[in-house]
Amino acid sequence: MRRIRTVAAASLGAMALVSSSLAAGALPADDAATAAAARTAQPAGSSEYVVAYEGDAATATQAVAAAGGEVVDVNEGLGIALVASDDAGFAADAEASDAITAVARNHSVGTSRQGQEHRFVEERPSADERAAHRGGPGSPGRGHGGRGEPLASLQWDMDLMNVSAAHRKATGDRVTVGIIDTGVDGSHPDIAPNFDSRASRNFTMDIPDVDGPCEVATCIDPADVDDNGHGTHVAGIVAAARNGIGTSGVAPDATVVNVRAGQDSGYFFLYETVAAISYAADAGLDVVNMSFYTDPWLYNCDSADDYLSGPVTDEQLAEQAFTKQTITAALDYAHERGVTLVAAAGNGFTDLSLPTRHDASSPDYPGGTEVERTVTNDCLDLPGEGPHVISVSSVGPSTTKSDFSNYGLGSVDVAAPGGWYRDFVGTPQFQTPANLVLAPYPLDVAIADGLVDDTGEPLDGFSYKSCDRRGRNCGIYTYLQGTSMASPHVAGLAALVIEEHGRRGRHGYSLAPDTVRSIIEQTATDTACPAGGVEDYTDEGRPPEWNAVCEGTTADNGLYGEGIVDAAAAVGARR
Repeated sequence: MRRIRTVAAASLGAMALVSSSLAAGALPADDAATAAAARTAQPAGSSEYVVAYEGDAATATQAVAAAGGEVVDVNEGLGIALVASDDAGFAADAEASDAITAVARNHSVGTSRQGQEHRFVEERPSADERAAHRGGPGSPGRGHGGRGEPLASLQWDMDLMNVSAAHRKATGDRVTVGIIDTGVDGSHPDIAPNFDSRASRNFTMDIPDVDGPCEVATCIDPADVDDNGHGTHVAGIVAAARNGIGTSGVAPDATVVNVRAGQDSGYFFLYETVAAISYAADAGLDVVNMSFYTDPWLYNCDSADDYLSGPVTDEQLAEQAFTKQTITAALDYAHERGVTLVAAAGNGFTDLSLPTRHDASSPDYPGGTEVERTVTNDCLDLPGEGPHVISVSSVGPSTTKSDFSNYGLGSVDVAAPGGWYRDFVGTPQFQTPANLVLAPYPLDVAIADGLVDDTGEPLDGFSYKSCDRRGRNCGIYTYLQGTSMASPHVAGLAALVIEEHGRRGRHGYSLAPDTVRSIIEQTATDTACPAGGVEDYTDEGRPPEWNAVCEGTTADNGLYGEGIVDAAAAVGARR
């Protein structure tokens, strides 16, 4: 792991410029205090910007100050800085400097949209769905034979991927997986055995008007906290431990590293996202999972010609182009340093291979106003459509593409279990919790979400409580669905592949990301398009626009890419 260096700030007095770091969890104690003080001292109504610069950081710092900004942090590896300013003309003035090449908003402080939904609301059961399954869950069998976990019989996803057979050869031992998400609850009993607190980082700072009240005085959560739940669920799919409690992950002996880029509310701002990706590279992580897109643009364009309808300003185009350029550079940086990159394809039931894309959700900054637009497919969902990324679509337990999952020939690389509540239409299993993916969840979030009572007892059939043999050390588990759940199955599989096929060194195993991708794709189970070439979801109660046209062959098509991943085949593959 590369030691983080502190660079002298030429014009900000005590302000430290820190390479590839942001929040308290990422810095040495003195620098953490400085960075925390800098961010919390921002005046109400100020905005954060990401600034790209040429030359040395000291010259860029002077240019930022001259334009009315204050440098909060610098990522030297990518040549960008995080800047705070309450000057409305900051961006234009900064770009006029020869030292500054581009400026984009990161987010605004002190703005909110009242009543906005939880960012991952579509992945959670609705109130009506939960009401249909009131009362605690049943008592599952132990499943998977003598080494099975108490809730293993509910993990259809692991059976679908042939994970038990794969574990005869590999379990992810000495492989590190970074979870770029809303955080990871390092105290959860199924996460704690595999959690690396020393390597974990938090690159975010809570924004009260967006995320709710801060849990700590600095508004920078410790690097073992997840006040959203999404990141913990993802981490559990990857590497929940085989410890006699709850579930087990795809790679139950892999090391989990929290590389937090997401706010409590589920927003992923540009600077935090880039900081997390570049940190994963600098820290020598083997795999990262990215189940999100970078705010505020669902699709990032870099030319007015990409807009076929809908309004756009020059500033907005520049912002999207900068996001596209910066995320791409971060992904290149990580790939070159040996990180296998895995991402969710998205939950918009969109054919990403079509020449055009409709978007009614951007820009989605809190307090902002979304507009409807139609853009070309040169406008990218990032990081999922970025270079070197394994893009994953979702299937339900029947192996049919989940209705919500994005798809598209050449846009989706493989498919994996992500759950689908409406699977098995016409049978008793239709619209049941068991069609979703069960994984760990933070207790305090489960209580706040109304999934369990104050003692941790589940309130409906979507959540479980599991304890050790003495009835202690209990954890909460809940069912979610989404490509967010599909992607970590592939990230966990990548850990198995690296252990089995990689080179063993002093600090673990290593394997080139392109080789990891090739093995996963070549061993995936070929899955054909449906008869007639269209997956029709109207029987499940969806309108016709949810139907998915499947293009391609059995070996490679728009719904399943190279196929549904197979863990046993991947670890058994000949190289």
